[in-house]
Amino acid sequence: MKIFSQQQLPDIDAATIQEQNIKSIDLMERAAQYVSLYLSSLSYSRYVIFAGPGNNGGDALAVARLLAAKEGNNITAYLFNIGKGLSSNCEANRNRLAECPNVSFTEITEKFEPPQLSEDAVIVDGLFGTGLNKPLNGGFGALVQFFNASPAHIVSIDMPSGLMCENNAQNVRNHIVRANTTITLGAPKIAQLMADNHEFVGKLIVADIGLSDGKSKGLDSNYEFTDKEDIKNIIRERDSFGHKGSFGHSLLIASTYGMAGAAILATRACLRSGVGKVTVRTPHRNNNILQIAIPEAVLNLDSHEKHFSSPINTDDYNALAIGPGLGTSHDTAVAFIEQVRRTRIPLVIDADGLNILADHKGWIQQIPSDTILTPHFREMQRIGSHCTDSYSALTEAQEMAVKHSFFIILKGHFTAICTPEGKTFFNSTGNSGMATAGSGDVLTGIICALLAQKYTQTEACRLGVYIHGLAGDIAANKLGETSLIASDIIEAIPEAFLQLSAKDAEKAPSPDFLILK
Repeated sequence: MKIFSQQQLPDIDAATIQEQNIKSIDLMERAAQYVSLYLSSLSYSRYVIFAGPGNNGGDALAVARLLAAKEGNNITAYLFNIGKGLSSNCEANRNRLAECPNVSFTEITEKFEPPQLSEDAVIVDGLFGTGLNKPLNGGFGALVQFFNASPAHIVSIDMPSGLMCENNAQNVRNHIVRANTTITLGAPKIAQLMADNHEFVGKLIVADIGLSDGKSKGLDSNYEFTDKEDIKNIIRERDSFGHKGSFGHSLLIASTYGMAGAAILATRACLRSGVGKVTVRTPHRNNNILQIAIPEAVLNLDSHEKHFSSPINTDDYNALAIGPGLGTSHDTAVAFIEQVRRTRIPLVIDADGLNILADHKGWIQQIPSDTILTPHFREMQRIGSHCTDSYSALTEAQEMAVKHSFFIILKGHFTAICTPEGKTFFNSTGNSGMATAGSGDVLTGIICALLAQKYTQTEACRLGVYIHGLAGDIAANKLGETSLIASDIIEAIPEAFLQLSAKDAEKAPSPDFLILK
């Protein structure tokens, strides 16, 4: 699913109208039907609709009319027409609503007397949608504060009013609606996928209103949202005549003494992800622990008793992952840079590998092209230079990926995969239970296994992140998010692969709503 920029959204609407030979108000009606369908599924009967002067307001007024058609609903609607007039579609829906007898409708041109709002009411926020390019202030800023201070349940149409589509670093956060639910139209917007905007977006729902994919207008996007169908097109069937040599040999360099768990988790995840063979380079003192915990792995013991101190020849391997539990001592840091500098096979750097790079930023120039780096936000802050919020972390990851020809997996709720070509793929699986020690080691093992099986870096990143999140979702469905640990994710990897490889007896229709969080 492509994610388009704020500037491209009007073109997508225009392409949809042209391709489907409909009027723009018909597209608005379609959006309103989906929103009213969702609202009708809630256990409320009082709806207070707030409409702005643009097309987002037109959506809201159409929703008010559709809700009023259901017996028992108490509908109050306010239209704020205090500036340069209404959009044509907003005006048309105002006229339609004015003829509806079951709605208390007020058009505000000057003074607004706010209604009493209780916890049994739903605020439908249709003040401003995706067209906003500066912070709200004045009366609209005060209106948003009124919303947020009320005990009412808030549902925003397309965007929480006040939130801009992409960069909100300079926004006035007190003047952004804090929605319980946002129903966005067609596809997610970039700002809705940023962690520090969750307090405004709430639960994000994508309503499929049949928008064009942009092909007719020649529109392309550097952003995509990865779903199950995308992944099923990536994953391969295993060769029936394959042997362990057919499925690759992974090398993991992991764990100082006292951190053997990181190597165990990464190795078990690697083995569960289809690789033929795994070798673990680890200090001598980890020998007995790993031999018992992962008998399927081959051990290659470092000469040092307690930490990684000397690189290994990689000619016999198909992929290398380095960093989980590795430590950051001087000897280890020197061995790390020697190792990655001489590596000519697909490479993943995680955890302490990233910490070493943060401590020696000049070394990043020596990292081979096409290397995969897997930072979370704090690690991105350390290896970068100007990350202050989720959006700036994303843009720096994108810049670094292009500049150094890296693949950067910026981990989070909607993990972003940034490629050397300037593409960004957001992931759709995973849950907060995966925010637990060792979860990143599991992801590293999965990706290393896929690289060893000769998936491209882009394929390995997208498939690995999706499988990791799907396994976490499977585990959370069985155990709950609170009690989830990294080993639970590994145990669910087989079921995740089974779900993706299962042949659908009959292709089910796409759901009207895709609940993302």
